Amino acid sequence: MSLPEVVSRDEWRAARGELLVREKAATRARDALNAERRRLPMVEIEEEYLFEGGDGKATLLDLFEGRSQLVVYHFMFAPDWDAGCRSCSAFLDQIGHLAHLRARGTTFAAVSRAPYTRILPFKARMGWTVPWYSSYGGEFNRDFEVTLERDGELVERPGLSCFLRERDRVFHTYSTYERGLDGLGSTTSLLDLTALGRQEEWEEPEGRASALGAPAGSERIRYHDEYDD
Repeated sequence: MSLPEVVSRDEWRAARGELLVREKAATRARDALNAERRRLPMVEIEEEYLFEGGDGKATLLDLFEGRSQLVVYHFMFAPDWDAGCRSCSAFLDQIGHLAHLRARGTTFAAVSRAPYTRILPFKARMGWTVPWYSSYGGEFNRDFEVTLERDGELVERPGLSCFLRERDRVFHTYSTYERGLDGLGSTTSLLDLTALGRQEEWEEPEGRASALGAPAGSERIRYHDEYDD
């Protein structure tokens, strides 16, 4: 096994200081990249997608639960599978308390191609409470490129898509797949993918922080049982 070199505390501090310079540069570069992502154009969704969830049939607009943004995790679960993807399950395990996203007007939900009758027992087995919908029989997975045809067969891949709502109009703002999911799962990492971002005053472009008519993101943080949803 190759382990780190053993050095004195002073040597460690010097090496740590050098790395910190690069870490701060990476943070600034990430902030700039997030700003460019928020500047992406968006596409209006005109298709009438239909899903099935715990409350029965639902449209894409319904998945917002009345909030301004929607983050959909494309969970790999084909119609003939008995259980969901292991890697997707590990991803869903690390999703934080949804109250912090909801306080920023953002809903998180999982969507799979499997029928809801297969999703429900697996969801219960995993002990998840996150909203999870079936897109079985529809084109949602194909349209958002998480169900692909290869060599005459349908294959699944993981992904995540972000949507923005303006009254009854729904817009697609961003999608990422496979390795693009690395490092995601926390509230801030998910918000960084959305059009409104973390809704902090320092974020670019200007004006997004006040889009929901609420205090800036960090000023909204509460214990998860103290939010008014």
